[in-house]
Amino acid sequence: MPELINETTVSHPLRKPFAAPARRRAKLFRPLLIAAGILGVGAGIWYFTATQSKPPEPERAKGPPASPVAVATAVTGDIALNLDGLGTVTPLATVTIRTRINGQLTRLGFTEGQMVKQGDFLAEIDPRPYRIAVNQAEGLLRHDQALLKNARLDLERYRKLVKEDSIARQQLDTQDSLVHQYEGTVLVDQAQLDNAKLNLDYCHIVAPISGRIGLRQADLGNYLQSSDANGIAVVTQLQPITVVFTLPEDNLPGVTKRLAGGRKLPVMAFDRSRTERLAEGVLESLDNQIDTTTGTVKLKAQFDNKDGTLFPNQFVNARLLVDTLHDATIVPSAAILRGAPGTYVYAVDAENKVKVQPVTLGATEGRNVAIAAGLEPGARVVVDGTDRLREGMTVTVAEGGSPPEASGERKPGRKK
Repeated sequence: MPELINETTVSHPLRKPFAAPARRRAKLFRPLLIAAGILGVGAGIWYFTATQSKPPEPERAKGPPASPVAVATAVTGDIALNLDGLGTVTPLATVTIRTRINGQLTRLGFTEGQMVKQGDFLAEIDPRPYRIAVNQAEGLLRHDQALLKNARLDLERYRKLVKEDSIARQQLDTQDSLVHQYEGTVLVDQAQLDNAKLNLDYCHIVAPISGRIGLRQADLGNYLQSSDANGIAVVTQLQPITVVFTLPEDNLPGVTKRLAGGRKLPVMAFDRSRTERLAEGVLESLDNQIDTTTGTVKLKAQFDNKDGTLFPNQFVNARLLVDTLHDATIVPSAAILRGAPGTYVYAVDAENKVKVQPVTLGATEGRNVAIAAGLEPGARVVVDGTDRLREGMTVTVAEGGSPPEASGERKPGRKK
């Protein structure tokens, strides 16, 4: 009979290998759990500390921020009443140097572009043929003068013989007529001699006016004629020089009134961009009629032009000073705005609040404008940053606002 095995006393052969790994895994996970707990506690402490130390967010400001602007102060001063017009520099005289006789150009006495004075030698035409003509005319004159002298002597003899009744009266009359004939011939000969001498003088060409001579139009050796259109050169007077400019006919009464009073109205010439002043002169005259096609009238101003800044046919901007306003309220033109209220400025009060202030404009000079009504000297007006402004807004006044620059400018409240 087989022996029974007691299961309670004999262990299963597979039980021991599975029990050992389970114990090892429990030992490995225990440190990991401890480390995870420590990290969790540390993270909680960090979050609590960061939350408590963070500063509270500032409250959002109430209302819109103040707008920064640049302002200028209205001042009292003098401002000029100017009239501007487009003009052209016109010389007082422009002369084309031509020969008055026909002949070969043998000599030149100028350099292109140089300044010449009246009477300076410019050119010479071959004088030899004209010297010969002078000698011929002089010889003929002497011949006829001798005939005249002999005829006069015979006339005196005939008068004595007629008194003695030695010859007929008719012979005396014939001799008297011959004397008058020779006298006429001598006069003709003298005129021919003078003409020949004049032609000889014309061989020596001089400057008829003072000015600048232009480019040469004829070279040495050319045969020139008095009918040549181009001539030898052109001389243009530069000192003094004039500017002819136009003004609207509406400005004519004010100009004529001051001219009638004997006033010399100053005129300034500026370059094309109106930035550089070229010369200063005075108004000389104005035209006698208005151009109906443009509604303008021509005026002429004269300039000394000693420095030569004005050049013939140059386009310039002429500025005529008609009058000067004294004790005017002046602000920069940058402060002037136009809109629904008409012409206005933004005025800044003592509390730095802006107000729409309608104004009436006066004369304008450069970057400044006179205020005829609506603003008093000493008022502050906005000159930069107006696009962001509204009535009643508070502004921050930026530094650097420049006051207007007018002729004879004076500070507010100051008396002359």
